[in-house]
Amino acid sequence: MKIGLIGTGNMGRILVESFVDSKAVPPENITITNRSIEKAFKIQSKYPDLHVAETAEEVVSASDIIFLCVKPLDIHPLLTKINKNLTSDKCVISITSPVSVAQLQTLVTCQVARIIPSITNRALAGVTLVTFGENVEEEYREFLLTICSKISTPIHIKENVTRVASDIVSCGPAFFSYILQRFIDGAVSETAISKEQATDLASQMIIGMGKLIEKDIYTLQTLQEKVCVKGGVTGEGIKVLENELGDVFHHVIQKTHEKFDEDISEVKKQFH
Repeated sequence: MKIGLIGTGNMGRILVESFVDSKAVPPENITITNRSIEKAFKIQSKYPDLHVAETAEEVVSASDIIFLCVKPLDIHPLLTKINKNLTSDKCVISITSPVSVAQLQTLVTCQVARIIPSITNRALAGVTLVTFGENVEEEYREFLLTICSKISTPIHIKENVTRVASDIVSCGPAFFSYILQRFIDGAVSETAISKEQATDLASQMIIGMGKLIEKDIYTLQTLQEKVCVKGGVTGEGIKVLENELGDVFHHVIQKTHEKFDEDISEVKKQFH
């Protein structure tokens, strides 16, 4: 199938690079465009067989499946603009959480889905969150799950857990990168270790931890139990985390949902 991407910002570019590098989609089957067309041409310089279109309408005409990699409030005007080109044999995919599949279905008659990627997909890892519209044909479902499987573990989610699922898989890398950086800063501040060495050690630690979980050697719970020897150093550190972290992650989820609710409210005004 021919794939189109409208928008080549961070996530649009990650999808293109992941699909091509994983061989999920050959570059000659991909057409892209971007409001700043130079960004699209920059991607083409890396993958010369990929096609760059001047307009969103050209992407739609050249593609069977069209990924909308734009901001939530840009979805409605974009769909309104390209709607006449969206025949029933095409499938439109939003990658943004505040716009539901049901809302997409009120605006277009073609097939619709939502697939929320993560930065981890660039390493052909992590998760993509998948929600199919009722009208998506089996052929399209199978194809989309196949290409997503090449870059991630696709997981079907219900509408009511969209935000928290996205918090975990999409925002999670940023949250835990921040925490890891604070861990490194603490080590550098309190000891003689250099920032460079502390960063290298922490990076290798998180990679190794991921492999332990990936290979089902330990779960998160058993990993903690194995390292935390009774009366040992790790246990003393865990006590500090228990005392000082408190409800921090409750507050993180509350804040992301607050912003999500604001976005949903603005989107609803467009889809009234």
